[in-house]
Amino acid sequence: MEDLPEALVTEILKRITSTSDLNSLSLVSKQLYKIEGNQRGAIHVGSGLCTATKALTSLCARFPNLRKVEIDYSGFIPGHGKQLDNKGLFVFSSHCSSLTDLTLSFCSCIDDSGLRCLACCKTLVSLRLNSAPKITSIGLFSVAVGCTSLSALHLIDCEEIDSVEWLEYLGRDGSLKELVVKNCKGINHHDFLKFGSGWMKLQKFEFERKRGIDDRLLGDMVYDSSYNAHSTDIYDFCCESLKDLRLAHIKTWPEVGLRVVLGKCKALEKLCLEYVHALNDNDMIALSRSCSNLKSILLWLNLQRYSSDVSYCETRTSFTDNSLYAIALNCPMLQIVDLRFTRCARDWPSEIGFTQKGFLTLIQSCPIRVLVLNNANFFDDEGMKAVSSSPHLETLELILCHAVTDAGMCFIAHTPCLSNLILRACHNVTDVGMAELGRAHKLESLVIEYCGEISLQAAQGVIKSVHYSSKFSDALKKKLGFLGKC
Repeated sequence: MEDLPEALVTEILKRITSTSDLNSLSLVSKQLYKIEGNQRGAIHVGSGLCTATKALTSLCARFPNLRKVEIDYSGFIPGHGKQLDNKGLFVFSSHCSSLTDLTLSFCSCIDDSGLRCLACCKTLVSLRLNSAPKITSIGLFSVAVGCTSLSALHLIDCEEIDSVEWLEYLGRDGSLKELVVKNCKGINHHDFLKFGSGWMKLQKFEFERKRGIDDRLLGDMVYDSSYNAHSTDIYDFCCESLKDLRLAHIKTWPEVGLRVVLGKCKALEKLCLEYVHALNDNDMIALSRSCSNLKSILLWLNLQRYSSDVSYCETRTSFTDNSLYAIALNCPMLQIVDLRFTRCARDWPSEIGFTQKGFLTLIQSCPIRVLVLNNANFFDDEGMKAVSSSPHLETLELILCHAVTDAGMCFIAHTPCLSNLILRACHNVTDVGMAELGRAHKLESLVIEYCGEISLQAAQGVIKSVHYSSKFSDALKKKLGFLGKC
């Protein structure tokens, strides 16, 4: 190895992706130690990180070309020693001249003075702060001013961030392309309307409200099912570059708030709406008319009270078939559909605003490749028969779909391109249905979880490599929406 040209050794090391392998190789010779250190572009360190300034300086000297640094103290206990503090962050900011991507998770010793050190990182492009309890809007503003190349900002569980001067500044600068804010109780979704012209360049936006005790009260409010937030343009901004939008656990009424964004996203490809209150068909119709490039839609819906007549009020999920018809008509590129209905009755008819007729119109109008239905009580064996004719469907996941039986399995077995099937808590599918699937010899992947009438032997008869569980696992609870309040 000592006789090989340095350029050749460097090329060899570039092809080794395992961190443990690279660490081992660096111990073989001084040449490998030096070359590997110079080419290492990313490190991920946790609770074992020694925070002594001299040690951190040595680490930066060992890897002088670091571009991506992730520091994660999840699972940290006092016995692990001291966490990275503001002095340590100064070492990273002053010695990592090529730093472009920094993630700080559960760093409880870093405060605003530490963030002010980052303001010197003129090359910083991406900053992620996860569970940073001492960070406030003051420190974030210093980053907004100093890090002139910043294009991605993630804030998760940052309890002390409240005022939004930093957001207004980033909006005026207009360089941010990715903004994710989750579980920051001091930030309201109306605050993002102050982002102004910053919406023009934004390509990904995600906002999840901090959930609390008032969640239980949201379902007691009555929303206007005929209200159209898009009939007048009351907000002077546009987000024509936005491709990825996720809104979760927010209440948009009585003020319009972020619902107006749904009618302004001409480039949108991926939409996730998780338990967003007060939306109605007008919001989805406005979105469909402007988003012909939409490829993926996730709707997680729970019960809300709607009325456009003071004498009558109905309890149902946010959207009706009118939304499905609009998407079917205007979104010809839609490939992924994920629908979850929470706290709705098991039997049909129920409070779900969609019917099987509207749903099948969508499925038959768009080139759906992936379909996920969770507690869709309107969907039965006739629906399975219609879906089986879908020429593009590759993956089907059914959760708590009690109206689907062995007859539905017989139909779906003949779907032209179906290769992945997931059944969770579907108790009316039995070994007979598995036998029908086995005769088709089409599946490449089969997942069976908590389906009481399906045996492991029958599932293995369909495909040799099958994931099978008869228990109600934590993963399944999450799929069913049992973990965390909705």
